[in-house]
Amino acid sequence: MELFSEIYSCYYQVLRHILCSQSALAMQDIRAQICGKGFGESLLSIIPKLEDGTWNLFKKDGNLYRSKISSSFTVPVSNLERSYLKALLADPRIGLFLSEEQMTYLQNALASVSPLWRPEQFYYFDRFSDGDPYGDENYRSCFRTLLQAQKQNRYVDIDYTSPKGTRLHHHYIPSRLEYSVKNDKFRLLALRPTSSLTDPRFKLEILNVSRIRSVEALKKTLSFPVDLNAMIRRSYYREPLKLRIVNHRNALERAMLHFANYEKNTTKIDENTYECLIYYNQGMETELLIEVMSFGPMLTVVGNDRFLNLLKDRLYRQRSITPPVHP
Repeated sequence: MELFSEIYSCYYQVLRHILCSQSALAMQDIRAQICGKGFGESLLSIIPKLEDGTWNLFKKDGNLYRSKISSSFTVPVSNLERSYLKALLADPRIGLFLSEEQMTYLQNALASVSPLWRPEQFYYFDRFSDGDPYGDENYRSCFRTLLQAQKQNRYVDIDYTSPKGTRLHHHYIPSRLEYSVKNDKFRLLALRPTSSLTDPRFKLEILNVSRIRSVEALKKTLSFPVDLNAMIRRSYYREPLKLRIVNHRNALERAMLHFANYEKNTTKIDENTYECLIYYNQGMETELLIEVMSFGPMLTVVGNDRFLNLLKDRLYRQRSITPPVHP
């Protein structure tokens, strides 16, 4: 295992949880814990390295695996991690999640550390240029109010301007904040009550945070759990997008990172080929289409028919507006 990796930080947390349990585990128990603490595709990367001894972290006792690490195991923060954290502080989005006091403390604590990278070293060639105004005080205030209300299951009063310019005013329950890499924007998955208090029903709506004019947290909180993931799953199309990935030039790892924000199921077909099913709905369709087109030749769309037709149509339209290349 590498000393530190921002990509595999989830794997470190999963393995730490398993190793520090100090219980002898069968492989099916390890698989269950990885699925519970990690991503759906984490098994593809972790299990082979444990079974063949690449990550020499367990003693094998018959069919059981025993941790080689004591429960008091602690990991000091390395210079590389400090440098990584210093780089994150330069990202304008991190200020949405930290208070001014927290930012000041971290800046002082890492004052002598050089950042691992600087924002100006990156050029995003496939991202829209009209990203959210992360430095705008009203935007930051709305974002923090939504974030706090989400943690408390609290209702909020939102004044919103739709993409068509219509002004909307409703009560919502903020359920999840998502970030779109392609658009460089945050969106809010919010529940809007659509019935009486005696028969509470909700409609799932997606709001662009940058279009929210104001947010006011209300005293009322949600008194019963709502399974947001179940609501999202019910909105999915019947057939998922089916991708074939040839694991050349680390394509599988890049694909898992590229499509990390979608619910998916990945299986191994042969030594270098994987099949990935991505579940999506109409609201995700356009962005998913653009992301698939931007990935590269190691990925092939093999279904469903709806997505294939959209892909073909977009490629035809793109070809029609692309000027011919003359020798």
